[in-house]
Amino acid sequence: MEKLRMTSPDLTEANIDKLAKLFPTVVTETLDADGNPQRSVDFDLLRQELSSHVVEGPQERYRLDWPGKRAAAFAANAPIAKTLRPVREESVDFDATKNLFIEGDNLDALKLLQGSYLGKVKLIYIDPPYNTGRDFIYDDDFAESTASFLERSGQVDDEGARLVANSDANGRYHSDWLSMMYPRLKLARNLLKEDGVIFISIDDHEIDNLRELCDEVFGAQNFVAQIIWQKVYSPKNSAQWFSEDHDYIVCYARDKQEWRPNKLPRTPEMEARYKNPDRDSRGPWKSSDLAARNRYDAGVYSITTPSGRVIPGPPRGSYWRFSEEKFKQLDADDRIWWGSDGSNTPAVKRFLSEVSDGRTPQTFWPYSEVGHTQDAKKTLLKYVPFEHTENVLNSVKPVQLIQRILQLATNPNDSDVVLDFFSGSGTTPHAVMVQNSIDGGNRRYIAVQIQEPLDKPEPTFDSILGMSLERLKNVATELCAELNPLDLGYRLVKIDTTNMTSVTREPDKTDQLALDELEPSIKSGRSGEDLLFQVLLDWGLELTMPIRKEYTDGFDIYNVEEGALILCMHPRDARNSSLSLSLSLSLSGCRGYRGTTPGTRSLPRRGLRGRCRTHQRRANLPREIAIERGQGTVDAHCGNGTTSRYSSQTSHSARRLVVQHD
Repeated sequence: MEKLRMTSPDLTEANIDKLAKLFPTVVTETLDADGNPQRSVDFDLLRQELSSHVVEGPQERYRLDWPGKRAAAFAANAPIAKTLRPVREESVDFDATKNLFIEGDNLDALKLLQGSYLGKVKLIYIDPPYNTGRDFIYDDDFAESTASFLERSGQVDDEGARLVANSDANGRYHSDWLSMMYPRLKLARNLLKEDGVIFISIDDHEIDNLRELCDEVFGAQNFVAQIIWQKVYSPKNSAQWFSEDHDYIVCYARDKQEWRPNKLPRTPEMEARYKNPDRDSRGPWKSSDLAARNRYDAGVYSITTPSGRVIPGPPRGSYWRFSEEKFKQLDADDRIWWGSDGSNTPAVKRFLSEVSDGRTPQTFWPYSEVGHTQDAKKTLLKYVPFEHTENVLNSVKPVQLIQRILQLATNPNDSDVVLDFFSGSGTTPHAVMVQNSIDGGNRRYIAVQIQEPLDKPEPTFDSILGMSLERLKNVATELCAELNPLDLGYRLVKIDTTNMTSVTREPDKTDQLALDELEPSIKSGRSGEDLLFQVLLDWGLELTMPIRKEYTDGFDIYNVEEGALILCMHPRDARNSSLSLSLSLSLSGCRGYRGTTPGTRSLPRRGLRGRCRTHQRRANLPREIAIERGQGTVDAHCGNGTTSRYSSQTSHSARRLVVQHD
């Protein structure tokens, strides 16, 4: 019986619960005055979550710690001045697809996604570097300036991110791996829905550290399972000690109380175990042992079989599962099997018609069900034409493995978003398309892959990213003959520096006649579509909203999701470049351009897309507009008696727009 509290509510515990929901990393364990463990708040970590710089604090705590942890935590919160630029010519079905493929460093990608996909991702699957000493990891040096870092490293890719081998001879062998993973997992957690879940593939090298790291980021109470995947079909006789036949898949929920795995389909082998030797009208059944090992005092009694044989009691060390009264009820309902001659030890009849439609997932996944590494390599070779053997990846996962995760964690008809920010050869997007083709699902994917060059360029691609895109195109070609209407495209976007140059003038303090004398605030080479995607990011709109481009009266007009956002661009002759102006009809007022991602200390706005439409309806804004151009201004007559005037200090698109409602 629960004891009466006899006191007012413990507000301290309630506050800790609230902090744990917002910042699970700051809740730790300490000892009270009597030496008993209690929950407490690590105020130094809380200060770090709320700080814009690395804070100092004690060096020793009861927690997972490593050199560079504070800098890694700071990296998760620090804003970046970057954007996503669409690559239409390399995309497939760019205007209509709901799938997104991001080229660039996944830490930057996760930051850029915070506004548009906060709390919207149903499933995250990642296959990060295993830290075997041969793998490559991202070297995020948070303390150094970019210039000194590049000078020190001497190894950068096209994105400016260094890739280094993390040899176990390195004194920071585990620390570097943890510092790479920590900020990415923190940012990934923000993207999960309340009933979302993350699956992470890993091997023996970092499984213990990964579990501790996920306990800190997601909360130990949200640990779901540590799955064993049998990755090879035959032992490696050349192994020096043991043949490593398995990897792990760690599963954590955003909120374990809100998430449950789906049942798996029953197999033909399971169905075949049910027979009907006595022609029972309830259909096929299978026998189940009446004895159990768990202590049950009412489960000790003698039983007399129909043939007259007396069974003195359950087998030694066990108990009958039911009381004697319940057993007699089952026998009267013909739910006890005595054998064909009526003298066997009784067994319980379990009818196929009464069992669950699916099977409960287990933590051991044999290769016979989800594939093995050789299957994965054969699949890669089927869809990607290689001329150089050294380019064939050895660490790819089988499509069946990811399909199993999709079956457990997503629902076909819910348009669930699946994220993989270590996309590699593109197995996760491949699995999403295949699973959608099987069950008619509407799942969408977001994949992130850095532009990692291959040892030798292939005729049609020269990087792992190119390999992935080649694979997806060939998979789509094969699946396009399916009867179900599938989304087989992807919208490719590339992480790049912000479209804006650094300017100090304020539009309100700029004379209209002086516009032509000002320096451009849009970088050269940036297109109207580049600016459109920066607006989508800045306003927290999904990056796969349908886009329709039209040309009217000299203006390029981008209509996003039937009027949720309208952007107008008009190039004109100017001293150095062209002027283009942007116009939004669906958002109230005009937000100043931010230029950087928000620090994750401030929660991005949710539900903006719905509010955009609500505002549009309330304002009774028309689908068609009349535009008049003046020197440095655009007047948009909205048909309902209102006029919006936009002026810009820039020579391409407004860094800030000044809005006047006449």
